[in-house]
Amino acid sequence: MTKKNPWYDAAKLHHTPEGFRNIEPGIRTPGAYKKWQDDRKRQGLPKAPQGGYPGFIERWWQPADFSGTEDAVWWLGHACLVVRAAGRYILIDPALGKRASPLPFIGPKRKTPVAVDIAGLPPIEMILYSHNHYDHLDKGTLKKLLKRFPAVQVMAPLGMGTWLRKRGVRSVKQCDWWDSVDVHGIRLHSVPARHWSQRTLKDHNRSLWCGWVVETRDWRFYFSGDSGYTSGLAEIGTRLGPFDIAALPIGAYAPEWFMGESHMSPAGAVKVYQQLRCPQVIPIHWGVFELADEALDEPPLELAQALLTAGVTDHRFHPLKIGGKIVL
Repeated sequence: MTKKNPWYDAAKLHHTPEGFRNIEPGIRTPGAYKKWQDDRKRQGLPKAPQGGYPGFIERWWQPADFSGTEDAVWWLGHACLVVRAAGRYILIDPALGKRASPLPFIGPKRKTPVAVDIAGLPPIEMILYSHNHYDHLDKGTLKKLLKRFPAVQVMAPLGMGTWLRKRGVRSVKQCDWWDSVDVHGIRLHSVPARHWSQRTLKDHNRSLWCGWVVETRDWRFYFSGDSGYTSGLAEIGTRLGPFDIAALPIGAYAPEWFMGESHMSPAGAVKVYQQLRCPQVIPIHWGVFELADEALDEPPLELAQALLTAGVTDHRFHPLKIGGKIVL
């Protein structure tokens, strides 16, 4: 018998007695995972980037520089970002380990160096997690962060608190979609995403997944987290926008018949960009781990094509180097 979801609220469509779900219907058919695995093995996917991995690193990587005092957002690779707001630092989805895996010897391996190690981070006061997958929540990274920042405030979706506390987190705030919390004069909003959660064979969708909106007196930043495309994401902009800057995923989308339910393609990200009334965007969820069939350097190329296809010529949706920043 499955243990009842302690957060269950019958009035909320994404709640079930056993866990959580997406509001949109699923698109995967039985046997889809095996078919994907068989197809990619037969085709030898993913391919290496053009120019090889050293060439990719030379083109798309730089060490992060946290000098200055102005409000800014740094992309540290994949979905990890640092936000500086009035001198306070927020770390989002830190996964700085060698693999996105529960095991140290198997699973997706980091293909690009970290833009900064834990010792080089500025004084982090808050950590935001979007969900519990290994490429977003890395146990080794968290352990090192807690050693350096033992009193850090952690924000997470419903159902993640017990796991985090067992790993030494002192202060955890768990949020449902549309919950809002004020921390150090910064307003944080947990917002919907189309994804799923799991770390073991027994906890499928037992914790929630989300995006985050960081709001200050001067600007608003939307971090989508992991999400497949859905027109429902436009409601985030309607309720909490307009946004000055957003971080939208463009990687781990191929093949779309399998990945589209939980990961946004560049074309999907362009749709969200337009629905959010075109804020400045940092493309994320690419450039570090090979989680799907596209090569490491394909997402920015596909993004350029998607913008062209959508007729978007004068835009603020440009790939950033890993370690790069945007001043707010």
